Order: sequence, then structure tokens, then C-alpha cells
Amino acid sequence: MFRMNKLSKLLLRSYIGPFLVTFLVAMFIFEMQFVWVYMDDLMGKGLDTLVIIQLLSYVSARIVNMALPLAILMSSIMTLGSLAENNELTAMKSAGISLFRIVRPLIIFAVFLSVGAFVFANNVWPISNLKFRTLLYSVIQQRPALNLVDGIFYNGIEGISIRVMRKDKNTGELFDVLIYDHRDKARGNTTVIRAERGLMEQTDDKRFLVLNLYNGTSYDEQPEESKKTKRFPQIKSTFKESIIRLDLSSFAFQVNNEEIFKNSYEMMNIPQLTDAIDSLNQKLDSTKYKMAEANLRSMSLYKFKESEVSAKAGWFWDDLNVQEKSKAITFAKENSKRLKDSYKRQLDDYKARTKFIIRHKIEWHRKFFLAVVCLVLFFIGAPLGAIIRKGGLGLPTVVALGFFIFYQLITIAGEKMAKSGIVEPWVGIWMSTALLFPISIWLTYKATKEAALLDKEVYSQFLKKMWSFFKRKKNEDSTVVS
Repeated sequence: MFRMNKLSKLLLRSYIGPFLVTFLVAMFIFEMQFVWVYMDDLMGKGLDTLVIIQLLSYVSARIVNMALPLAILMSSIMTLGSLAENNELTAMKSAGISLFRIVRPLIIFAVFLSVGAFVFANNVWPISNLKFRTLLYSVIQQRPALNLVDGIFYNGIEGISIRVMRKDKNTGELFDVLIYDHRDKARGNTTVIRAERGLMEQTDDKRFLVLNLYNGTSYDEQPEESKKTKRFPQIKSTFKESIIRLDLSSFAFQVNNEEIFKNSYEMMNIPQLTDAIDSLNQKLDSTKYKMAEANLRSMSLYKFKESEVSAKAGWFWDDLNVQEKSKAITFAKENSKRLKDSYKRQLDDYKARTKFIIRHKIEWHRKFFLAVVCLVLFFIGAPLGAIIRKGGLGLPTVVALGFFIFYQLITIAGEKMAKSGIVEPWVGIWMSTALLFPISIWLTYKATKEAALLDKEVYSQFLKKMWSFFKRKKNEDSTVVS
């Protein structure tokens, strides 16, 4: 029975600190990457702080699959490397404690992390993906915030075009204001207002924009009733002060309905993905049957020569005159062309359904992938830290990033091959883990045997021996020739 003795507590304290730090730093870096990618969609929308916090929190849940493996790998190398560098690992081994017994509390902690990663991927990921997609779509659809630029028409308010020649940034006063009012869509642009200056402010609930205009003129074109009765085609009026109230409800941020994205494979857990894959496979089988049926029908006359048609048609063909024969051949060609086009459409539909099933299968395997790769990277990081005998943020960081980049490249390449249908979905998803797993076993074995993989002296002596061997071989060859 495992008990929390002083050694276990020491190791856990030494591990949890670097793990939390590297995890939070990785999360921050990946979140900044998201902000950089979607900067244009977020800027100038006048979003509330709460909306931005919600969006970043949903992003955080999505990028755990990258931050968690990196944090486990780096913290494992840093912790064991620091213990080895300070000779604490050597002292423990001298006391008769095996390496497996030393890292056992960290293994148990890594197992708990892996189980938590699976639960997170199966339950939290789908919800966070749904919330993120819905909120991001709502943000992208959101209109830009009201911002008047000197000398440029602003058309963000529905039915209104506003231009100001100059805006005082300190007082907010507007000069030479020109407004085109075409809110009455049936009549079009019938009202033009021009004022020497004005003030713009929003109501407390930010639902309406109030424009106070001073010393201006309004031109209002009257609707046409009849040419005989129309006496005043346009009414011009001047004013010293006028107030215009504009509705800004279209600027209010609204979250779209989640039902739009609810049926996407990214928003499903394992039971839902399993049901969806079964249902899609049934529809694919139906498509296969239709394709086979269309293929049999398309095996008809197409680009046949008249002699070939005559040989197949027999006595019936001989009774037809030249014009009837020409019509029959034309009809056969057109019919075959239609069947061929129909078969091509069904083939495209079959390919699309196959790709859709592949996406579901990839997502199904991804639920397990995060949990397994966390364990594999732990068994790479822990023995590697014991071997390199370096703690801190120097060499361990470089080594960890090298392994993580390798893991990411293989993962991305495998997933792309799976999506393209080059390999099976399970092969593409588990490719990186299959390559890293033997490395983890080998490193664990070497750490148990206290192999000096990164010792300069070992490689220096090996190179000297190789140089001496080739030099001796060269001398022997020259002696034989002479």
C-alpha cells in the first residue's frame, strides 16, 4: 500500500511547482497565439470585458491538449534533473532505494493527471468547443463599434450615413456634419441634413444615439403622388438646434443560438460519437448500393461506333432507316452521359460522407489520445531528467521543447494523413505515440542502468577510439601496399 512518507512529499512538492508554472506559461503563450490570429475580429467591436474573459476561458479549455503534455514533459525533466544535479538522486540510490521507488509518487500523480485528462477531453472539451464556436461566431458577426473618422462616411448605423469633417477629441464636438437618412427603404434616400456643428452622446442604456445639431439645413424630398398635384417636390428648412435620436440596438452584442453548432463532431463525447459513426456508416452503405446500381445502369452504349451498335442490336437495327439509326445512337449517348454524370455526383457524395466519418473517428480517438500521451511524455521526461542531471530552465527546457516539437510535428502530420484518407484514422492519431513509446521504454531502461547518455567524456572517448581505429587501419593498408 502506497503511503505518503517524507520522500513522496518531497518529490511531489518538487514536481507540482514546476508543473503548475510551466502549465500556466504554456497556456498563456498559446492564448496569445489565439489573440494574435483573431486580432482583426476582436478589435473595434466594443466588446464587454466579460465577453472577452468568457472567450479566453473557452480558448483555455481548447488548448489544454497542447499545454498539458508540454507541462508534464518539462516539469518531469526539471524535477529529476534538479534532484540528480544536487546529488539527491544519488543519495537516495545509495540508501538502497531504486529509481522506480523514487519516482513512484510521480508516476501515481501522472496517472491521476492522465485519468483527469481523459475525463476532461470527454466531458469538458465538447462543451467548451460548443461555447467557443458559438461565442466566436457571435463576435465575428458583431458590428464594429461606433467610431467616426474625419472626412469619411460612417455607414455602421442601419439606414444612416454620417460624415463629419472634424471631431474634437477633447470635447467630442463635431464640425460640418452631413447626414443622409434612408431609413425609409421604400422611399430611398429622401432626407439630407447638414449642420455647422453638433454633439453626439449615447443614452445610459446605450440603446440610442442622440445627435444635437446646431445651425443647419434639412432637405426633405416629398413622395410623388401625381405630376399634377405635386406642387412641392422638395422642402428645405433651416434650424438653430435639432435633435436626432438613432436606434443602436443592432450594436448590442447577442450570443447566437448554440443549436447551430451542436451537431458538430467537436461538440460530442464518446457515446455520441459512437452513435453518429454508426448512423453515418449506415447512410454510407446506402450510398454504396446506389452507386453500384448506377454503375450497372451506366454500362450501356457510350461512344459506340455504328458497326458495334449494329452488331449488338441484331435484326431490329437492320429494320431502321439511316435517320432512325442516328437518333438511336444519339439517344444512347445522351442517356449514357446522364448516367455517368449521376454516378459522378454519387461518387462525390460518397467521398464527402467518407471524409465526414473520418473526422468523427479522429475525434473519437482524440478523447483517449491526450491521456495516453501524457503518460508517455512523463516516462520520457522523468528518465531523461535523471540522465542529463541538469535542473532549472536551461538544458531541460531545450530538450523538452525539442521532444515536444517532434511530437507536435508527427501528430499534425498523422492527423493530416488521416483526414486525407492516406492512412486509417487510428493510425494517424496514434502515430506520434507509437514513435514516442519505444523511446520512453529505452530512456527508462537507460536511466535504471544509470547510463550516461549525455556525458561528454563518454562521447569523447568513443570518438577517440574510432579515430584511433581508422588511423590504425589506414597504417595497416599502407604497409600492405608498400
